[in-house]
Amino acid sequence: MGRLVAIVGRPNVGKSTLFNRLTQTRAAIVNDTSGTTRDRQYGMMEWGGLEMSVVDTGGWVVNSEDIFEEEINKQVHLAIEEADVILFVVDIKNGITDLDDHVADILRRSNKPVIVVANKDDNHESVYAEAEFYALGLGQPFSISAMNGSGTGDLLDEVVARMPAKPHEEELDDLPRFAIVGRPNAGKSSLINSLMDEERNIVTDIAGTTRDSIYSRYNKFGFDFYLVDTAGIRKKNKVDEDIEYYSVLRSIRAIENSDVCILIVDATRGIEAQDVNIFSIIQKNRKGLVVLVNKWDIVAEKHQRAIDTMEQAIRARLAPFTDFPIIFGSALTKQRIFKVLESAIAVHKNRQITISTSQLNNVLQADITAFPPPAVKGKYVKIKYITLLKGAKVPTFIFFCNLPQWVRDPYKRYLENKIREHWNLTGTPVNLFFREK
Repeated sequence: MGRLVAIVGRPNVGKSTLFNRLTQTRAAIVNDTSGTTRDRQYGMMEWGGLEMSVVDTGGWVVNSEDIFEEEINKQVHLAIEEADVILFVVDIKNGITDLDDHVADILRRSNKPVIVVANKDDNHESVYAEAEFYALGLGQPFSISAMNGSGTGDLLDEVVARMPAKPHEEELDDLPRFAIVGRPNAGKSSLINSLMDEERNIVTDIAGTTRDSIYSRYNKFGFDFYLVDTAGIRKKNKVDEDIEYYSVLRSIRAIENSDVCILIVDATRGIEAQDVNIFSIIQKNRKGLVVLVNKWDIVAEKHQRAIDTMEQAIRARLAPFTDFPIIFGSALTKQRIFKVLESAIAVHKNRQITISTSQLNNVLQADITAFPPPAVKGKYVKIKYITLLKGAKVPTFIFFCNLPQWVRDPYKRYLENKIREHWNLTGTPVNLFFREK
């Protein structure tokens, strides 16, 4: 769990294109002007049976010459600290630049597996140029074209081969694992302290589980679960400007190792881009969600209308997933923090829901008859029967039908809404699969 691949390199060598190719999305903004990647991109990929997270670190480079080098230093150091494997992207057409040399210098001194990726090999003639990159002192370069995908298979085989073996995790009991995540200063530490500080002796930290996460067992007031915390807090001076970015990278680790995420939103600031970023990581990892609007004790307007407005704003920003609990409270005054835990436990239960096939069919077939899938090109989709997959991590519904490929997204949303209407799945994502009978 929690394997992280980071993409580094100077601007305009094709980091975002490679990110899109690996994660099969068009998520990163790809543009020819250098320094376009602003959004810290995060995605998932699978290769050789291994699931990995990919982070495109190009998010810092500001278009100004003087801090150019310093900005790249930051992203490279971040990658070295956080990633398991680093992809160092260079441009095969331009050869080695001073900046490449500089990056290679930092990477050589790190003890991380680094793979040199010679990008823009679009016509296979530049394959001879790849030899030049041996001079970087980082081993065999891999020439690829991120644009058309040639060479990426070999590259991914190498990534899997170089991925460090995970230390054997101590088996945790089957207790729910909750991660508390949010932007910096939203109140994560206060919440953890409010939960933990009362009686430190109840907390048993299981060290050595992984280098990524620490699990603290919480069992009092009738609750029993693990709080997932990311290992190791950084020295302050390093974190300075990149606190936002660090918080996202640290969150990735905690989110991947948890069942339910408690996302803290700062009531004094409302929901911001950073919150949405963290939410999208929770969604990509198919984790349960509870939102805590924190610092409610210092908000001036606490009337119902203010609550409704804030709630609507949060659901609107996180749509189309809107079925999750939102709790207004304060980590500092401990207002409603037990409500947060109760909600997280309820969400965890919802993730393990069991519904009999006969009950599923009786209820949903009525909805399908009332509103059948629209015909596509004169073909009618007939859904024969529905079943809930056993043992899946999130509730997974399989619809057997004659033309699974013709079921469109709006109809899938209709079915998901109906499922949520009939059964309590608050806070948990669900999977809908359409299979030929």
